[in-house]
Amino acid sequence: MALIVSLFFAFVPAFLMAMFIYWLDRYEKEPLALLGAAFFWGAVVAAGGAYVINTIFGIGFYALTGSGDVADQATASLVAPFVEEGLKGLAVLIVFLFFRREFDSVLDGIIYAGIAALGFAATENILYIYGHGYQEGGWDGLWTLVFIRVFVVAWQHPFYTAFTGIGLAVARLNRNMFVKLIAIPAGYFTAVFLHSFHNSFGVVTDVAGLDSLSGFALGSLLDWSGWFIMAIFIIFMISRERGVMQRQLREEVSAGLITQGQYQKALSPFTMSTAVFSGFSTSRFYKALGELAFKKEEYQKMGDESGNLAIIEKLRGELKALAPQVR
Repeated sequence: MALIVSLFFAFVPAFLMAMFIYWLDRYEKEPLALLGAAFFWGAVVAAGGAYVINTIFGIGFYALTGSGDVADQATASLVAPFVEEGLKGLAVLIVFLFFRREFDSVLDGIIYAGIAALGFAATENILYIYGHGYQEGGWDGLWTLVFIRVFVVAWQHPFYTAFTGIGLAVARLNRNMFVKLIAIPAGYFTAVFLHSFHNSFGVVTDVAGLDSLSGFALGSLLDWSGWFIMAIFIIFMISRERGVMQRQLREEVSAGLITQGQYQKALSPFTMSTAVFSGFSTSRFYKALGELAFKKEEYQKMGDESGNLAIIEKLRGELKALAPQVR
């Protein structure tokens, strides 16, 4: 029974949080199949690989020091951040390399990174809630770990890995070779640093002489402050994406491809959430509008990379056929 409860609180909140991240993608939705693959990668490949590698290094540290506590802390602070952020970030890198047409904005980098990280967190939470919680402290231990992992530190993995996604997105959308070369390692090492700082914070509070409750409260405050700043950044990026829609679709109104009403509805942050209830044609119409706007923006910045111009014309043809069916 305890294992079932652990599985529930590990995966159900992660799925709900993933749905929230998907909802944040207001104007140009990413394919659900790719997002599902990113979640699977995080839950199976990244989490499984990290467990094996971290365990090997933990055994090595124990052999060198003879102390389980030192081995655990060294692994958590020095090894796990590099390994886990690398493996989670690989999911975003795969999209970056093989599905470039779907990688259109900085927000896309955050979306893919966050979804992959939530898959990782779901599997990791089983280890914490059941392994460290129930097996070490019974039901009281289980509920304590549920509270900590699901509520207190829920967004930690998506927050760290978001920086890898941002770095990849900046490299994807910039023609300057220096920026391309710097952005990816800068994003990854920022993720590693923040992850390592979080994992090492207990040592910092011990050195500072803080009791465990004060250290926990201060660490939580720092975590939530970082998440708040990231939330503000995401809201800013959503606003910028609305600007892309506004700028790029105005021409389509003038050309008669879409009506003024359709243009105004496309700018609404809620259209993509409600269009699905209006039928396939309406849902596909507004999704294609988002794709058209961002492909036009990409064409202006990057040129005819990956056949952008052909994709733009194809989308215009599809929209011309769908427009009469959509109010």
